Amino acid sequence: MTNRVYNILFHTHTISGIVISALLYVIFFTGSISFLRDEINAWERNEPIQEHYFRSIDFDTAIEKLDSEEKLYSKDVTFSHRYYEKRIGAFVSPAKDTTLAKEKKQGRRRGFFYLDAEKHHRTDYTSNYSLGEFFYRLHFFAQLNFFGRSGYFLSGLVALFFLFAVVTGVIVHWKKIVPSFYVFRPKAKWKTIWTDAHVALGLIGLPYQFMFAVTGAFLIIGYTVMLPPVQKFLFDDDQQAFNKVADFNEEEVYPFIGERANFHVSYNDFIKKTQEKWPDLVINGLKVINYGDKNMHIQVSGSPDYKDALTGAGHLTFRASDGKLVKAKNPYEVSYIEGANGVLRRLHYGDYGGYGMKLIYLVLGFVTCFVIISGVLIWLVARDKKNVPEYKRRFNSWLVRIYMAVCLGIYPVTAFTFLVVKLFANGTLVDRKAFINRTFFWSWLAVSLLLLIKKNHYSINKLCLVSGGIISLMIPFANGFITGNWLWTSVENGYSQILVVDLFWTCSGVISFLVLYKMKQKASKA
Repeated sequence: MTNRVYNILFHTHTISGIVISALLYVIFFTGSISFLRDEINAWERNEPIQEHYFRSIDFDTAIEKLDSEEKLYSKDVTFSHRYYEKRIGAFVSPAKDTTLAKEKKQGRRRGFFYLDAEKHHRTDYTSNYSLGEFFYRLHFFAQLNFFGRSGYFLSGLVALFFLFAVVTGVIVHWKKIVPSFYVFRPKAKWKTIWTDAHVALGLIGLPYQFMFAVTGAFLIIGYTVMLPPVQKFLFDDDQQAFNKVADFNEEEVYPFIGERANFHVSYNDFIKKTQEKWPDLVINGLKVINYGDKNMHIQVSGSPDYKDALTGAGHLTFRASDGKLVKAKNPYEVSYIEGANGVLRRLHYGDYGGYGMKLIYLVLGFVTCFVIISGVLIWLVARDKKNVPEYKRRFNSWLVRIYMAVCLGIYPVTAFTFLVVKLFANGTLVDRKAFINRTFFWSWLAVSLLLLIKKNHYSINKLCLVSGGIISLMIPFANGFITGNWLWTSVENGYSQILVVDLFWTCSGVISFLVLYKMKQKASKA
């Protein structure tokens, strides 16, 4: 490689990293929190869940109760268990009986809500909003969708820039990447320390970072942003035609006859039949087509357990009048497109290996945050030289101080948001979404401005660790005080989801004070 090509790659690697550094830090920090999305929701609502929860639901009673609240005749009713929590997603289509639709003035919009099938309690998206949902959506900037899909576009561009930074970083450091990996000089200058840590941890997390750059760009740019325009312009917004070409599952159509059914239906029995056919299937969906009509059909869907197959989804469709199986999609037979799409999703979500895999993803996510910070500090130290004009040095210092205040401040702010939501966001709160948004973003702004008062990065880091560590240790105590689920209680009762969140914040607080202790030791020796 010539010096000119090397310099071009080196500078483009540096510039691309600096441009996206703060945004990328937020993505990885909140994305790491999102690996515990289901656990956070169970902890926040104090609703632990047992294994194979969906198939244990009494859908006969749940649907009967739902029908008494809003007449379901001629509608399609869909229940899905996308996330591992007690509240399942429910979709109710407009009535196909035109007289009923006209009387109730229903449009073509589908009604969506969350259903607690045990308590028969319904909540809309706003009142059901949770910390898990908040951090999951923040990691791809969904809260910034002020103009269409602007937040998605931004996160997709960051993913592409990150992929470029990873590739150019490997090329630039290729010759010395292995020898540098084994070098760590804790007593050297700060630039040397940051460089050693950046290279070593960057190499450890390299496969993880490359995987997330690729899968993130695919899910945001390829799937979320580009898919709707492709379907609209190339297929004239014909979803059926698009699904056929893309090899997605085609929606089964069973016409509404308009004659009321004179037979009894047990939805639980159809779930049992599906479980008998595929004993290891994780059932996560139930769809009632043409409710109350003679041509009513029941569709039960699910996916293989990840210990059996990484991808795949299937279903059985029964005619309700006689219980006959009319359509089957084998979940263990996966096409190329379905498999490729599924693998990319599983790799990105990290939900295919239990808590062991989540722990690996979580640690590597926070390691990547450190790699990002060390890269910025290397950039600053390299430009803090006497031959650099004073105004440029001041500008660089201010720029990095703003960056450090915003990025490091997100740790105590996240812990503070968890604490406030647990203490004050009770079940009677209607607009949980607004409450969580205000708590997080206003406190983040306040903390960032306060940190800017500090004159050096050491003080910013120290203050964030102290405040974050104290608040982190308060969270398990707050949960025990409010719900009675102390750490030992969760262990005794087998509430693994609640226990995981409490342990996460306990470990975060302990690690924060250990880092502070090591920082103090190094400062005293200097």
